[in-house]
Amino acid sequence: MEMIIRILVFFMIGVFAGSMSGLFGIGGGSIRIPLLNLAGLPLLSAYGINLFVIPLSSLVGAYSHRKNIVYRIGPYMIIGGTLGSVIGALLAGMIPTLVLAMIFVSITILTVLAIYVEKIIPRIAGRFKQKPWIILTGTFLLNVITGMRGGSGGSLFPPFLKAVRMDIHKAIATSLFVTIFTAAAAIVVYWNRGNILWLPAVFVASGSMIGARLGSGLSLRTKPVWLEVGLSVLVVFLALLVVYRVIST
Repeated sequence: MEMIIRILVFFMIGVFAGSMSGLFGIGGGSIRIPLLNLAGLPLLSAYGINLFVIPLSSLVGAYSHRKNIVYRIGPYMIIGGTLGSVIGALLAGMIPTLVLAMIFVSITILTVLAIYVEKIIPRIAGRFKQKPWIILTGTFLLNVITGMRGGSGGSLFPPFLKAVRMDIHKAIATSLFVTIFTAAAAIVVYWNRGNILWLPAVFVASGSMIGARLGSGLSLRTKPVWLEVGLSVLVVFLALLVVYRVIST
């Protein structure tokens, strides 16, 4: 009975995180990792499972958003993001849990600020353009950081693309497309370290694929302002939960 309950918990975590992934265009790690950690999994195992799930849920989400994907910048994001993901994943195995949790929160704050950079500091936002070197460098640096907390860059890609003056719906679609590749590269590192627990991974992945389809459909019908506010509130709340759990254990 206890095993059935745990399986249901992992499946529902997948459905919820997948829905948010499809809705906001994020890889889902900002949501999936805190919930897996709260469900009793070690932080590194939560990271590994998250990376296993991302390509599957992002594939479903990207298909739903396919008309809004900006393919011309995709290769630059994939190259920079993949290199960054691998380096970040390697670094994650060398960093203490508390430090990883603080990195997670720092990334969350950066995510929220990036969403509103055009409103907070319009002069700086106006200097960012969709030039190849900016996209390549930006995604590399973002993925080194997110790779250290088991992410694919998906939580930061929409804000980053919005900062380089891309429409929020196109940013969400392009982010989902790119995270398919950036997450797949980092999986190998976590797999070799033995951080991926396969039973939770399978059920979280199944739920995430269902949720991604539901969330993507809702995203296409939602006003950009609500997408921005919803993403901000959700990732901050869950990041604080991770820190609370690490400090209290």
